Amino acid sequence: MPRVVILCGGQGTRLREETEFRPKPLVDVGGKPILWHIMKLYAHHGFADFVICLGYRGNMIKEYFLNYEAMNNDFSMRLGTQNELTFHDEHREQDFRVTLAETGQDTMTGGRVKRVSRYLDDGDFFVTYGDGISDVDIRKLYEFHKSHGKLATITTVRPTSRFGILDVAPDGRVMKFVEKPQIDGIASAGFMVFKRKVLDYLDPHCILETTPLETLVAEGQLMSYHHEGFFYAMDTYREYKALNELWDSGAAPWRVWENCDIEKGSV
Repeated sequence: MPRVVILCGGQGTRLREETEFRPKPLVDVGGKPILWHIMKLYAHHGFADFVICLGYRGNMIKEYFLNYEAMNNDFSMRLGTQNELTFHDEHREQDFRVTLAETGQDTMTGGRVKRVSRYLDDGDFFVTYGDGISDVDIRKLYEFHKSHGKLATITTVRPTSRFGILDVAPDGRVMKFVEKPQIDGIASAGFMVFKRKVLDYLDPHCILETTPLETLVAEGQLMSYHHEGFFYAMDTYREYKALNELWDSGAAPWRVWENCDIEKGSV
């Protein structure tokens, strides 16, 4: 089963209000780190073996997972020399396997993937970013990747403008206003799938999105899986607020695991 590499090492400078004292993947959406939401998406589709690439304040991500049982379960404990700890019930992430790998404070994205290669099997693996949420069907993405036989697949979306678009007449009259429309062109949403051979295109200092992917394009080895549904990258405080508002309204499109959880008797 492919492992899921999640890039969590960046400093998130455009979201400084939230990232000055913690890494962006730990910024909360609906009371849970955005990293948790990304992992829940993959696990919902059957992929729950994760490799987390650490960098900026990576120790905080380690602490989050080291304390996960205590923070997500009721528990009883006996204090003193015969210390004893008993967890009650079970949280809903029982099957998650998480490898936490230090990949350097200032390492670029391609370098981070290269540095975790020893934790990857000989088959395919996923790569995504620790700040993007989507309702993409990961299982269908992987089936598409296997069907075409190329080395790499990247999920694409139609981007949405951050600004309202105006149609203005020569005399200055506004003829039409569209609030944050979709714009022409196709953009990467991450959610990539690679064959192991892609690691040969990487070095410990490269940026994944430049020379490695450009070389794969030149060789005809990069395919696009187009996603028409929801995708949102949390780059700014405005986007952080928008994602939390979606969650709080009960209309978060990426919460595809909700029905599964309800069937298990949880919410």
